[in-house]
Amino acid sequence: MLRIGAEEEFHLVEAGSGRLVPRAGAVLERLAGAGFAPELQRSVVESNSGVHDTLDGLLADLTASRRRLAATASSLGLAVVAAGTVPLAALAPGDVTDDPRYRHMAERYRRVADEQLVCSAQVHVDVPDRDTAVRAMCLVSPWLPPLLALSASSPFWLGADTGYASWRTMLWQRWPTAGPAGCHCGADSYDALLADLLRSGVISDPGMVYYDVRPSAHLPTLELRICDACPRVTTVVLVAGLFRALVHDACARLARRDPPGCDGHHEWLRAATWQAARTGLEGPLVDPVTRRAAPARTVLAGMPARFRPALEASGDWDTVRELLDAALADGSAARRLRCTAGQLGQAAAVRLLAAETRGATSGAARAARSGGPGRSTGATASRPLAPGPGTGRGT
Repeated sequence: MLRIGAEEEFHLVEAGSGRLVPRAGAVLERLAGAGFAPELQRSVVESNSGVHDTLDGLLADLTASRRRLAATASSLGLAVVAAGTVPLAALAPGDVTDDPRYRHMAERYRRVADEQLVCSAQVHVDVPDRDTAVRAMCLVSPWLPPLLALSASSPFWLGADTGYASWRTMLWQRWPTAGPAGCHCGADSYDALLADLLRSGVISDPGMVYYDVRPSAHLPTLELRICDACPRVTTVVLVAGLFRALVHDACARLARRDPPGCDGHHEWLRAATWQAARTGLEGPLVDPVTRRAAPARTVLAGMPARFRPALEASGDWDTVRELLDAALADGSAARRLRCTAGQLGQAAAVRLLAAETRGATSGAARAARSGGPGRSTGATASRPLAPGPGTGRGT
């Protein structure tokens, strides 16, 4: 059984106006114990889950963390939003967390760091060793753009509709090490690349390798980094289940010494990622097998069957199918946001995001319309939930 964990990043906004505010320090002061941390921008709080065997355990953990964070923020007149970007944000250059690493990043990368008003969801899956993690990157990479499409939640940037489902992706790709990971024959090759990057001065530490998937810099895991933060916690759990299946399948293929099925050229993956960011679930994706355009729903609906042995080995088959069916029926968060903003304005879209983030489902649309909080119905799972222990670190 490959264990899983997740890191989630959350925007802090004023509860009334929905505007992004740099209040992470005040929120973190009131959160006792481990599990929460600052990020580069003072408007973001990171939450780290425990390590779990089951998707149910992960769901319970993330749900509890979100509720705790939302309640703490509410006591300060704030709301918490899980989304790639928030509609009502304004640039404030130099408004970074007072930490030597973050100050260096702000000075070194300037506008790129200033505009890092983005949040992501990251998933960790256990791997036997670093060599396996590096070699598995090549096998899982073609399937990452569909996971981005599932998570797409950032159509707005600085008050404007970008025309993209995930504008966070376009902002994120400006970092010098962002994008597809490429192919490596093993850990020695990958670590030599890291050493070259560090010697070049382009990055200052291994944690600044921002590939779409990477061996964690501090945990024995393979880490998924391509996704937007997700308003609905069930989307994070769905992505985690699919990514665990990808890693399980890759590890099994490597153990059997199956041909990798990769020509070493990952340039097409950047194009596939752009396509997923552009249209999310509401348009075509680049099919990972044929490399031709195919409806997003067709590509994603075919993933459980293709990776069924891995899903069944982890006990995730039923849960992933149920969550995927619901996600495809509802459409992307980007679509929901556009619909709400078009009818009721961007402040209402932020209220919808905040309601979904704290676990309100049936009350979310009502909250967006009224400007008040929705009734929190919590998240659901196909089996009983049980909480679990602490994971990692973000940017």
